Amino acid sequence: MANDLTIHLVDDEESLRRSLTFLLASAGFAVRTHSSAQAFLELLPLSGRSCLVTDLRMPDVDGIELLQRLRRFRLNVPVIVITGQGDIAAAVRAMKAGASEFLEKPVGDEALIAAINAAVGQRRPGGAIADSESVAARLRQLTEREHQVLTGVLDGLQNKMIAYHLGISARTVEVHRANVMAKMGARNLAELMRMAITLDTAAQPVETAKALSDHGAWTHAR
Repeated sequence: MANDLTIHLVDDEESLRRSLTFLLASAGFAVRTHSSAQAFLELLPLSGRSCLVTDLRMPDVDGIELLQRLRRFRLNVPVIVITGQGDIAAAVRAMKAGASEFLEKPVGDEALIAAINAAVGQRRPGGAIADSESVAARLRQLTEREHQVLTGVLDGLQNKMIAYHLGISARTVEVHRANVMAKMGARNLAELMRMAITLDTAAQPVETAKALSDHGAWTHAR
């Protein structure tokens, strides 16, 4: 997937920019580095095929705001977001803002290259993230409780918080969460989030669970 593809790497940490540049260049990618989101934005519009790899937490313009600006500019560039460990809520917001993938630090070499190839493939003509009808069919397989857990996951809540809202144990949430991942065919949270985005930017699964909530399932279920 390298060839004419340019990877734009945005991170305020110089050591990370150097290490990732070496990795990506060794894999055959052309790489341009940027010490801040603002420095990257000043290059717009981009020419040629591009993929953006950006840190989530940066001074001034962070990764979320960068994604939001790209959306406002209507730039269809795939974005890989790098996050700190345990920053799932922010990662979910990044996916909702348009990120193709998020990876936790320390970033694995193979994981990053695979994420870039997958993200670029999704943006190619005919390379849809997932068939919406197929995703909707998987969603219909979920039980009422699994819908509720899915809502909490997409809201970026930890298992303990989901358990608190539903009045069940964290261990039970873990079981339901595993069932959701299996039924949806998602290997990780990023894939689950992409499926939600396929259904109108996460609106359908969230609204489905909220509809259940309207019948007392979310706040009053035990």
